[in-house]
Amino acid sequence: MKLAIAALWLGLVMVVTEDEDNSPCVYQKLLEEDTVMCKGLEVYYPEMGNVACMFVPECNNFRQKITYWPEPIVKFPGALDDATYMLVMVDPDAPSRSEPKEKFWRHWLVADIKGSDLKKGNIQGQELTVYNPPSPPVTTGFHRYQFFVYLQEEGIVSLLPKENKTRGSWKLDKFLSRFHLKEPEASTQFMTQNYQDSPIAKASEGDGNNPKDNLRQR
Repeated sequence: MKLAIAALWLGLVMVVTEDEDNSPCVYQKLLEEDTVMCKGLEVYYPEMGNVACMFVPECNNFRQKITYWPEPIVKFPGALDDATYMLVMVDPDAPSRSEPKEKFWRHWLVADIKGSDLKKGNIQGQELTVYNPPSPPVTTGFHRYQFFVYLQEEGIVSLLPKENKTRGSWKLDKFLSRFHLKEPEASTQFMTQNYQDSPIAKASEGDGNNPKDNLRQR
């Protein structure tokens, strides 16, 4: 039976549970500077639950599993039933937060989502960019994975041919301006790093239990 407690420590909110090896599994809230954009969205992944405004914990191989899990359930409880929305997921820290030369990396883009569906986390609409799981490269530190929901009021939203050629270095501001999309109705983010950079993985480097990741990572 999992034990869950909430604690306030140095301004951080942490939830501690037991992982598969009965060792502490810490769910830690983002630092205050990274919580400014956490407004109204919920993001659910298998096993972990809602990771909005959280660090993905390193226990239970979560930082590796998230690199191959399917798209999360994204809910906006404040969505209007008869409105239409667009969902954007990006990484502003590609290839790293200190040198984001490929900002923004476009992970997911879905237009024409009904508000009644978005309320329930049923992301159905025109998928302009297929979901690409978070896969930060080794030794690039923590990456922010940001979600934005925009009210889609006019016209058909589409990507230019040159935008479709690559996910990286996407000019998000220009895209939004092209379709007269204003401030997001809701937003959030979570953070994770390459699973090989975690203390648990580094501790296992010498015993042959740390496989190399051959996936394209961003």
